[in-house]
Amino acid sequence: MGTANPIRMVSPNRHGSFGNPWGAPFRSLQPGELPRPLTRKEVLAFPPWPEAYFNKSDIDLRDTTPVTRAKMPRSRRFNTVGLVGRVGNPEVVDSVAAVARFLAGAGVELVLETQTAPMLPGDEHETVDRGDLGSRCDLIVVVGGDGSMLGVARDLADTPALVVGVNRGGLGFLADVSPDQIEQKIGAVLAGEYTVDERALLEARIVRGGESAESCVALNDVVVNAGAASRMMDFSLYVDGDFVYDQRSDGLIVSTPTGSTAYALSAGGPIMHPGLDAIVVVPMFPHTLTSRPLVVPADAEIRIVMGAAAAEPHAYCDSQVDYALRPGDEVLIVKHPRTFHLAYPVDHSFFQSCRSKLDWASRLGDATARR
Repeated sequence: MGTANPIRMVSPNRHGSFGNPWGAPFRSLQPGELPRPLTRKEVLAFPPWPEAYFNKSDIDLRDTTPVTRAKMPRSRRFNTVGLVGRVGNPEVVDSVAAVARFLAGAGVELVLETQTAPMLPGDEHETVDRGDLGSRCDLIVVVGGDGSMLGVARDLADTPALVVGVNRGGLGFLADVSPDQIEQKIGAVLAGEYTVDERALLEARIVRGGESAESCVALNDVVVNAGAASRMMDFSLYVDGDFVYDQRSDGLIVSTPTGSTAYALSAGGPIMHPGLDAIVVVPMFPHTLTSRPLVVPADAEIRIVMGAAAAEPHAYCDSQVDYALRPGDEVLIVKHPRTFHLAYPVDHSFFQSCRSKLDWASRLGDATARR
């Protein structure tokens, strides 16, 4: 019997299996060698994968950057689109009307969130409560800022809803489409030219006297603080049951990678790529010189046990939902079993967003720095 041929392999992340039916240029792997990512040129050269994900006319064959499945354009089409607008902002009303006109012209069925419907007086489209949009719609367009996206993420946490945001707020890390690009960017998403970012969610539960008292979901962060600005709080921190430390500080921020560019960043936490499967714990002005942000696995259970120092401690989910805490209360924080699905145009780049929104590209004394 002859010696068996070495197994031919490609990256399991790219094709879902280790088999390589194509042959060259994929050589046999040597013992201990890991498969490398495919380049766009290689992906296009060997069907059937390219036809499922790419329009060949849109791809530069000279581009040798690795391709990941999460970044490949999707071919899904949308028949029913929900529309959510931030209430109380006149600029949002104009953009909501622009999105509604465009969607009506695109031939899709438009469903309005109940609180958004008054922004379009005389409109006879179907209206539903926000919590029902996920089961009713293929795609949901949110007009507002990142705060609006956070609220939608909480309300639709238990649904597989796909969401795209039109930015009418501040930074716009989550709501990435600018108002002057509504037709171009939303049109591209409707045509299937988009990528999906699956963002991790946190689930917080307040345990009082051994029983669960409250719970909430957060896309950015769960924050426990002293409540009063002039007071500190004391607490104990545990990760997966292991004691980490006792601390006196203004509070603690437990953040997802999505939230790492929000409140956690202001408190000195690290910027985490959204694709990272981890959670960061950031102390807020601790009364020590050695306490630093702590990055833990995403599947870890974080437990915060309240001390007696703070007068009015609170727990906040995305700074939008808050609960009063008492001495001895425990705040348990874990990764939520579902993810929040964000649709982005195919040219979206997290690092480009950081450059433009966090002013990375500016230079001292240079007012015309390249963006």
